[in-house]
Amino acid sequence: MGIYDLTIEELSEYFLQNNDKKFYATELFSWLYNKKITSFDEASNIKKEVRDRLKKDFIISNIDIITVEEGRDVKKYLFKLSDFEHIEAVLMNHDYGNSLCISSQVGCNMGCKFCESGRRKKVRNLTTGEMVEQILKVENESGLRISHVVIMGIGEPFDNYDNICKLIKIINHSKGLNIGARHITVSTCGIVPKILEFSDFPYQVNLAISLHAPNDYIRNKIMPISKAYPLDELISSIKIYLGKTNRRVTFEYIMLDDVNDSVDNAIELVRLLRGINCYVNLIPYNETDALQYRRSKPLTIAKFYDILKENNVTVTIRREFGGTISAACGQLRSKREEI
Repeated sequence: MGIYDLTIEELSEYFLQNNDKKFYATELFSWLYNKKITSFDEASNIKKEVRDRLKKDFIISNIDIITVEEGRDVKKYLFKLSDFEHIEAVLMNHDYGNSLCISSQVGCNMGCKFCESGRRKKVRNLTTGEMVEQILKVENESGLRISHVVIMGIGEPFDNYDNICKLIKIINHSKGLNIGARHITVSTCGIVPKILEFSDFPYQVNLAISLHAPNDYIRNKIMPISKAYPLDELISSIKIYLGKTNRRVTFEYIMLDDVNDSVDNAIELVRLLRGINCYVNLIPYNETDALQYRRSKPLTIAKFYDILKENNVTVTIRREFGGTISAACGQLRSKREEI
C-alpha cells in the first residue's frame, strides 16, 4: 500500500495497532506533506525501528513524471504508474494562485464522444495515493505551491467515489496539504446517485457538472451517461444538492461547432437553468486528430455568451491554456500509448 493512501485517522490507527504513539501520525503527516520527504529515513524524530517498519509496510512513491509539455502559464504532465499505465495532470498559473487539474482514473468508461480520455477505455481506478502524488510531484517539479485542485482530468471522479472523498480529506487537512475546501472542485458528467450522496459530504468543496447540451436529444448523442440519467433527473439531483449545501454549482459547456452552439441552444440552456444557483463556463473545444468534432467559431461563442448574459445567467468563457501543447484531456496519454 502507498503511504499517501492513508488519512491521518487511518495512520493514527496504524500506529496504535502496532503499539506505537498515536502522535506519530501527526509527525509523519508533517514530514510527508510539509517537508515532502522522499524516504522514511528522513523522518528523523520518529524512532528508527518505527521507520524500518514503515519501509516494510508502505511504498512512499507510486508515480513518476516522464514528460512535461510547457506553454504560456501552463504545464502538462504525463505520469507513469507502478503498473506502467499513464495518466496526466495540468498545472495552470492564474492571478489567484496555481491550479492543478488531476486525473482520477486510468482511462474512462463514460464514452463522451468529444473526449480523448473516453476514446481509451477505463483500465482501473486510481488509488487515493496516486491522486495525492500528482499534486506532490508537480509541486516538487515546478517549485510552486498548488493552491487549487480540480478533479477533472482523465476519468469520471464519481466512478471512483470513495477514493475521491479520501483525497479531499487528506489534501484539505491542516497537517496535510492544507488546501481550502472551497479551492477544491470535483467534476462529474452526471452520475445522479453520487450527486445525491455527495450532497451529504461534510466539506464545502465545489461541484462542477459536465453538461455540454441543453436537451436530451443532443446530450444522448454526445454523452451516453444521459441515457441512464436524463436531464430532468440530473437537474432534480442538482436542486437537492443545492438545497442541502447552499453551494453554487458550475455547469461546464464545451462549445462544439454546429452541435450545441446555436442561438436556439442558448435559449434552451437559459430555460433549463432558470432558478438554479449556478454559473456556466463556456469552454472552447480543444480539437484532436482522432475525433471528428471542431471548435465553435469565436463569433458563435460570443453570441451564445451574450444570450446567456442578457437572460441573467452568470457566464464566463474559459481562459484558454495550452494552445501550443497537447491540450485536450487524455491527448498526451494517447500519444504515448499509441506509440
